[in-house]
Amino acid sequence: MTIRVLVVDDSGFFRRRLTELINADARMQVIGTASNGQEAIDEATRLRPDVITMDYEMPVMDGITSLRQIHRKLGIPVLMFSSLTYEGARVTLDALEAGAVDFLPKNFDEISRQPDEIQKVLCDRIILVSGSRSAPGRDATAASVAKTTEPAAPARRASLRGTQLVVIGASTGGPMALQEVLTGLPANFRLPILLVQHMPGTFTKAFAERLDRICQISVSEASDGDVLRAGHAYLAPGGKQMLLDGRMPMRLRVIDGDERLNYKPSLDVTFGSVARDLGSKVLGVVLTGMGADGRDGARLLKAEGATIWAQDEASCVIYGMPMAVAKAGLVDEVLDLRRVAPRLCEEIN
Repeated sequence: MTIRVLVVDDSGFFRRRLTELINADARMQVIGTASNGQEAIDEATRLRPDVITMDYEMPVMDGITSLRQIHRKLGIPVLMFSSLTYEGARVTLDALEAGAVDFLPKNFDEISRQPDEIQKVLCDRIILVSGSRSAPGRDATAASVAKTTEPAAPARRASLRGTQLVVIGASTGGPMALQEVLTGLPANFRLPILLVQHMPGTFTKAFAERLDRICQISVSEASDGDVLRAGHAYLAPGGKQMLLDGRMPMRLRVIDGDERLNYKPSLDVTFGSVARDLGSKVLGVVLTGMGADGRDGARLLKAEGATIWAQDEASCVIYGMPMAVAKAGLVDEVLDLRRVAPRLCEEIN
């Protein structure tokens, strides 16, 4: 089935270039364009596309305001374009909170220099967004496949007695999932938390500041040498790897890491590090996201006796990372996203 796309941007050049890149992929077709937020609402209502790509800075009505109305009234999944700046990160986080499924950097130079690579990233991301949980009327075949491959939830409930550290990882849909979990924790939460979110380096500082502002616990972007404190969450910087130095007092190492790794930060890397130093004293939590990052690290954790939780399919934006660890038989408990914070409070506090 062809994915029908509406392209929204105030730049005529960018609309034309995106249209060319998308239409070059046989799996999708641009069925319309719009140059401002109000036109986006009008065209989305008229055409009912499967996916909308949207810029946030536009005349008449900005992308965030338009996005909120489209999300509320039509439920069409939106892929936002963002500048790779601190301010761009803040706006992108607003867009994700308003209902955008995912985002891509808006980089005119790369489109000119690497059109083939950019086209692959763009079209793969559109396909990912089209199959997200926010998309109404998901393809029946895809839904059927998801249901038949979903593993049964384990019947056991592992004890968290002796747990010293919580590590949570996510990708697509993760910023809002992490916000849901962390805002549900009390200021006196008695353990430190490590957060691994697939996100560019220019975004993680703004995301950590946002979480710190709205949560009762403290949240910061991790720095090399940070000493772990109870009731504090440390977000791995984009483009870096976050490791644990288990010598007392426990502290973090933030390094560049292997360039060959697909993800920077990688949940596998952080899981593997804490498995080596803390073993069974770790609770690993795998939330929404595409791919299988976290599965290999979870295997190392389980070999040391650690506990693994995974978000359930129904509450995931993309059921990839949690499915990977569940299908590998590494999960002790499968939870609806809204149950993660209450269970942490029950078990840890």
